[in-house]
Order: sequence, then C-alpha cells, then structure tokens
Amino acid sequence: MGLDATFDWTATVGEVVLGATKADGGTRSVSYRIGGGTTLPFMETSAPSASPLIAFEICDNPRYWSPIVRDYCGDIVNDTAAWAKTADIGYGADMVRLNLTSTKERNFSDVAALKKTVEAVLSATSLPLIIEGSNEPKIDSEVFRVCGEAGQGERLLLGTAEASRYRSIAAAALAYNHSVIAQSPIDINLAKQLNILLREIGVSRNHIVIDPYTGALGYGFEYSYSALERIRFSALKGDTDLAMPMICAPADSLTIKEVREAQGDAATDMAVQWEVYTSIAAAVAGAEIVCVRHPRSVEVLKAAFAGLKTQRAGAGV
Repeated sequence: MGLDATFDWTATVGEVVLGATKADGGTRSVSYRIGGGTTLPFMETSAPSASPLIAFEICDNPRYWSPIVRDYCGDIVNDTAAWAKTADIGYGADMVRLNLTSTKERNFSDVAALKKTVEAVLSATSLPLIIEGSNEPKIDSEVFRVCGEAGQGERLLLGTAEASRYRSIAAAALAYNHSVIAQSPIDINLAKQLNILLREIGVSRNHIVIDPYTGALGYGFEYSYSALERIRFSALKGDTDLAMPMICAPADSLTIKEVREAQGDAATDMAVQWEVYTSIAAAVAGAEIVCVRHPRSVEVLKAAFAGLKTQRAGAGV
C-alpha cells in the first residue's frame, strides 16, 4: 500500500510554469513546470517526478552578502551579469535568483538602475529567473513595476509577497504575466490566508509559489519542516488554497554562529554542509525549488537528489 492510500491522499499539487522559451515568446533556454505531485517527493510509486530545482542566489550589491561566498566567488560578485552567467555555465544551477540588495542602501532611489540590472542578467543567462525585490515598502510598487516590465514575456518568479505587503508585487505579476512568491512566517494558516488574499485581487493559483520561510538547520528549521509537510499534506487531501508548489531558501545557514566562527576552509565546508542538509530536508518535505548561495552547494545537492531518486527506483516501489 502506497503513502497516498495510507494518508487518504486523493488530490494533486497545482502546477506553475516558470521561464518562457522562444516557442513561448521568451528567450529562456528551458521552461519548468513545477508542482503536480500526488505524494511526498522521492516517494512516488509510479512515474517519478522531477528532482527539485536548484536556484543559485546572486545580488546586485555584494556588501550585503556573506563574506564566505564573496571570498569563494572572487571579483565576479562585483559584476552581477557575469555572476549570473557563471551560475548557469559554471555552477550548474537550474535557475538564478537575483536579490536586489542595492535597495537596502539608505535613501535608495535609483529604480531605473534596477531595470538595467534585470535586463543585463536576462541577457547574460538563459535560465529562468527569480527576482527578490525591494525590502522597502515605500518603493515596492515602482521596483516591482520596472522588474516586471524588464522581464515581460519571460515568466519570472517575483518575490516576496507578505500579508502586510502584497498588492504591489501582485500588480506587477498580473500586468506582465509573472508568478509570485507568497511568504508567511512558518504557519500553515497564515500561508493559506495569504494565498486567499492574492487570489482575491486576481492572482491565479497557477501563479503562486508558497514560501513558508526557512530557518537554518538547528535554528528553527524543525518548525519550517513541519510547516512544509503540513502544507503538502493539506494540498494532497484536497485543500486547493494550499495546493501550490513550494520554494525554500536556507540563506540563514550562512549567518549562524557555527559558520561565522569557523576559519578558512572549515568555514566554507561548514557553510556548504548547513545549506545542503537544510535544502535536502526541505526537498523531502515537499519543496520544488531550493535556493542556495554557495557554489559548492549546487553540485552536492545535484548528486544528493539523483541519489535519492536512484535509491527509490532501486527499492522497486
């Protein structure tokens, strides 16, 4: 008897399409259809689903990035477009997540520069793009507008919508046919509420990706894991307000005490281990996309996901 029968799972997780190829009217080399699961990842009893996608995170102002990543990547972190290209052809990521950290600068106002940055990144890499916009509500509307416009036709994933501010990002997604990351603070009920709010203003289910927020392993991730799993269980039991794919970004792993206090190669090893173990746990709980910041994490996760799928196939179930 499969897990779906054991837990009375009869529904399917909704699907979201990210990235548009030339055939779709875009310029991406690949388009992903995430979601569609009928059980937990790596537990399929029939046709296996695709491995979780690995998005490599970059930023447009490395001052706000982990020194461990800056030191490992070198001067390329000062060239956002080149960094995006390297994430594609050098690191082997499936997607690129661009964090507009320049908006963290005091009294930031150069929104026009953000559009040029997004356009440069889209030209440098052919991978589907996630954009993490402003953390400043006062400029959200203009930031998401220019990002949405710059990526028109490319089916971007825009982040992040929260219960306290979601209208600006929703407006950009609706205007330019992009999808939205809906983030809630590790609470299934709040996740559901935010999805309902987004839908009430016109964002369809197939344009919403849930982010239940990811704490670092050993620093609150057990709560994140529980939220991920409960969201997936509810979706499979037929709750359409939670039947969306999920994304997790364990960036907090690079700021924890153990990583900060490590020195030299040990710091790099520690950072990668924390990102990888958190990402694997998130994927097992249902995340269709995991986002990492250290280049070495990409290769390790690719091998880990492939190993999990091979082990499942070898089990003959």
